[in-house]
Amino acid sequence: TTTTTTTTTTTTTTTTTTTTTATSAQTTTITITSTSSSTTSTQSSTSTTGQSTATSSVSTTEGQSTSSTAGTCDDVTDYNYDEVLELSNLFYQAQRSGPLNTYGDFNYDKIPYRGDSALTDGSDNGVDLTGGYYDAGDYVKFNFPMAAATTLLAWGALDFRNGYSAASQEASTLNTIRWATDYFLKCHTEPNVLYAQVGDGGADHAQWTRVEDMNIARPSFMINAQNPGSDLAGETAAALAAASLVFEDSDPAYADELLQHARDLFNFADTYRGKYSDSVPGASSFYNSWSGYQDELVWSAAWLYKATGEDFYLSKAASNHVDKTVGELSWDDKTIGADILLAQLTGESKYVNKAAAFCNKMADSQQRTPQGMVWIQQWGPLRHAANVAFACLEAAEIQDPSIDAEKYRSFALSQVNYALGDSGRSYVVGFGENPPTRPHHRSSSCPVDPNQPCSWNDYNQPGPNPNTLWGALVGGPGQNDDYQDDRSDYIKNEVACDYNAGFQSAVAGLRALAAEGLLPGSEGVSC
Repeated sequence: TTTTTTTTTTTTTTTTTTTTTATSAQTTTITITSTSSSTTSTQSSTSTTGQSTATSSVSTTEGQSTSSTAGTCDDVTDYNYDEVLELSNLFYQAQRSGPLNTYGDFNYDKIPYRGDSALTDGSDNGVDLTGGYYDAGDYVKFNFPMAAATTLLAWGALDFRNGYSAASQEASTLNTIRWATDYFLKCHTEPNVLYAQVGDGGADHAQWTRVEDMNIARPSFMINAQNPGSDLAGETAAALAAASLVFEDSDPAYADELLQHARDLFNFADTYRGKYSDSVPGASSFYNSWSGYQDELVWSAAWLYKATGEDFYLSKAASNHVDKTVGELSWDDKTIGADILLAQLTGESKYVNKAAAFCNKMADSQQRTPQGMVWIQQWGPLRHAANVAFACLEAAEIQDPSIDAEKYRSFALSQVNYALGDSGRSYVVGFGENPPTRPHHRSSSCPVDPNQPCSWNDYNQPGPNPNTLWGALVGGPGQNDDYQDDRSDYIKNEVACDYNAGFQSAVAGLRALAAEGLLPGSEGVSC
C-alpha cells in the first residue's frame, strides 16, 4: 500500500566562497544566491520483499522523550550538509553532455561557462547516444564508471530519502540520476547490444579545450553477444533496477521501462560471459575491469531481487556469489556492496558477517592518514574513503546483533567530515574553508569569455580556474595528508562522476541521521 502527497518547496541558498590566488595576496569573496523549487513526495510503502522502505518525509520526534528538534542544524552538524548536497548535484549538471536544459533545470547562473555539446554522439553507428555525463576532467563518456556511480546515487536516494527531503534536494537528485538512466536506455539498442563508450580516450586527452568547441571524432563502442561485457551489462542492469525503485512512485511508467531494460541486461550479462574491457580495447587503458565480472553478476541480481521480489534473482545472486574479502567499494569492485545489500534483503549470516567484518576493519584497523582519512589507494583516496563511509552507513541499516550501527555511523561521519574541513581544509570545490580552486577539469579552466580561445596555456596558467566547478570532490591528499591545489596533478586534483557518487550518498545518509536524531554526537537532537 502506498500513499503519496506532494508539496513544492522553494529554498534560497547563499554560498560564500573565498578564493585566494597563488600569485596575489588579494582575497576575493563572492556571494551567490540561488533560488530553486523542488517537489518532495511523502510516501509510505512496503517493498515486495517485505521490508519497509524509508519514507521521504523528515522523521519527527513525537512520542520520543529522549529527542528534541533543533531550529537549525548549526548545533547538530559540523558542516552544512544541505549545501553540500545542493553543490554536488550542481557538479553533475556541469558534467552533462548533450542538450543541457532538457529537464528545464540547468543552473546557468552558477554554471554559465557550459553550453550544449556532443550533439551527434552515436551518429557513426546510426544511433542517438546524446546525453549522459562526461567522465572527469575530460570529455569521454565511459559507461562503466558512469553506471557504477548511478547505482550508488540511486541506493542513497532510496535509503536516505529523508536526508534529501530535509535538504530540499530530492527533486534535483532524481534529475541527477535520470540524466544517466535516460542515456543508458539509449545505449541499450537491442536486448543483447549495449553501447559502452563514446569518445576516444587517447585523442580526447591530447586536447585542452572547451567541450562546446570540440571537433575531433567521437567514435562509439558497443558490446554484444559476440563481444560480451558481463561487468558493464550487469552494472547497467543494477543501475536501472535501483533507479526503477527510486522512480516507482513519482513516475511508475518510467520505472517499469527501467526495470524491463534491467531484466534484459541481466540476461545478456549472465548468458554471454566476458569482460567488457576485452571487447572494448579502448576502455582498458582507462577503466579496465580488474576484478572481472562475477561481482557485477551478483550485484545486479541482488538489485533485481530488491526491485521485483522474484526468487529467481535471489538464487542467481547466491549461485554467482564468491566468498571474497575485499578492501574497497569502487567502480570496479562491487563485492562488498552486494554483500551488504544481500544482508539487508535476506538477513543471512554469510552476508551479514561479510558486512560486519568489512566495516569493523575499516573503522578499527584500516590504515589512516595522520589526520584520520582511511587510506585505501592513491588514486582518488577521498572517493575511496567516501565510498566505504557510504557502505558502512548502509551496513548500519542491517538488523542484526553483530552490526555495530553506532560505530559504523561514527566512522562514516569522520570520513565525510574529513573531506569537508576536519583536515584543516575543504576538498569540495566552492565549499567551506580554503577549497580547491584549480581542479584538473577542462571546462572550468577555460576563460570566462567564450570568444577567448582555450588551450594548454590555460592548463599551464598558475592561477585559479576562472570558473567555479561547484561541488566537485577532488582526488585528495597523499597518505600523509599532503596536498597541493595543482591543476596538473591528475592524481590528487582531478574530479570524476564516480568520485562524487558515494560521497553524495554518504552526505545524504548523515543528513538523514540528523533529521532522525541519530547522528553520532547529536544526543538525540534532530534538525
